[in-house]
Amino acid sequence: MALTKTINIDGKEVTFRASAAIPRLYRVKFHRDIYKDLDALQKAMDGSDEKASTLDTFSLELFENISFIMARHADPSIPDTPEEWLEQFNTFSIYQVLPQIIELWGLNLQTDVTVKKNSV
Repeated sequence: MALTKTINIDGKEVTFRASAAIPRLYRVKFHRDIYKDLDALQKAMDGSDEKASTLDTFSLELFENISFIMARHADPSIPDTPEEWLEQFNTFSIYQVLPQIIELWGLNLQTDVTVKKNSV
């Protein structure tokens, strides 16, 4: 079951979708593991302050790629590359968007877990 969330970015409503297909879509498009990248991004964000951002360009690229793949999963009419997609925004704050994407991803993971109870 896929979950969606609409986030306002630079005055535009952007829908993001999380489902079991995301890891595969991300791996095929970027040849990377989304689980590792989200973990690295979360760690980089934990020690960072929005006013004095210390995030490196690699972390920002991970964020843009993850955002792109989840937005394209929700709306296939989005352009084929993150660069083309990002062109529509003047600003795209990692500090405002990433926590919401991580929350959506976490909710998706919860729905994928089934509880198995052993009956005696």
